[in-house]
Amino acid sequence: MSLHTSVGESGRLLSPLDPDPVTIINGGSTFPVLLVCEHAGKTVPQALGDLGLSADALDAHIGWDIGAAGVTRLLADQIGAPAILQSYSRLVIDCNRPPEAPDAMPQISDGVQVPGNRNLTKEARASRRQAIFDPFNAAVTELRKSPHCRAILSIHSFNPQLQDGVPRPWEISFLYRRDTATSERLRQLVLESAPDLTVGMNEPYQIDDESDWFVPRHGEESGLPHSLIEIRNDLIADAGGQAEWAKLMTAVVHRFATEL
Repeated sequence: MSLHTSVGESGRLLSPLDPDPVTIINGGSTFPVLLVCEHAGKTVPQALGDLGLSADALDAHIGWDIGAAGVTRLLADQIGAPAILQSYSRLVIDCNRPPEAPDAMPQISDGVQVPGNRNLTKEARASRRQAIFDPFNAAVTELRKSPHCRAILSIHSFNPQLQDGVPRPWEISFLYRRDTATSERLRQLVLESAPDLTVGMNEPYQIDDESDWFVPRHGEESGLPHSLIEIRNDLIADAGGQAEWAKLMTAVVHRFATEL
C-alpha cells in the first residue's frame, strides 16, 4: 500500500497519465433513456497513491459498485442508449453524494479506515470535486438536457448482506422519492419478464437530500422520469451474470422507452 498527497506542480489532481473521469457511450444516440453509472470505476489518481488501502479493499463494494459498469455497458450496447460512466473510486469522491457531504470522501467506509481521506483540507476536497465530480456532473446535465432524452436511469449494485450477516433478499430494487410512477412501472416490467424475482422498492437504501445526488439533482430537478436501479452484486460479479442481467434489463428498458 502507498499513500501520496501531492497534487502535482500544476495544483491539479489528475495527471495526463490518469484516465478521464467521464466515459460516454453512444453520445449521439437518439434513444430516449439516458443511463448513468456513478460508481463504475475503482481507479485512484496517481497523486493519491492507493489511499492507503489494499487492492482487495478497493476491489470490494467500498471501492466501487461491483458489476454495475459491466451491466451498464452491455445494456447501452444492446439498446443503443447513451450512457455516462464515472471512472474513479467512490472513495476518492462519491459522485452520487453532494460533494460537501461527509461521506462524499469518507474516512471510514463499511468499517474500513481510509487513511488517504483523513483530515482532508478544504483545498484537497475542492481539488477532487473540480477534477472528478464537476466534469461528471456537467456531462450528465448536458446529456439529460438533450431534446431526445425523456427519462434517466442510474445503475448501481449492493452487497448481498449487511456487515452483521443479515441477508438482503432482493435481487433488484428501485430507489425513488417523488417520482413513484417510474419505479413502479419498471418493477412491473421486471416481474413480467422474471416473475420469480424478489423486487425491492426503496431497499436497501432510501433517498434523501443529505446523502444522495442523482435522484434529487438530476431526476427531480430535471422533471424527467427517473429511477435509481440497484442490482445485488453477487448476481453480477462476473461476465456471465452481467450478461444475464443486461439481457433482462434490455427487455425492460426497451419496453419502458416505447411508453414514454
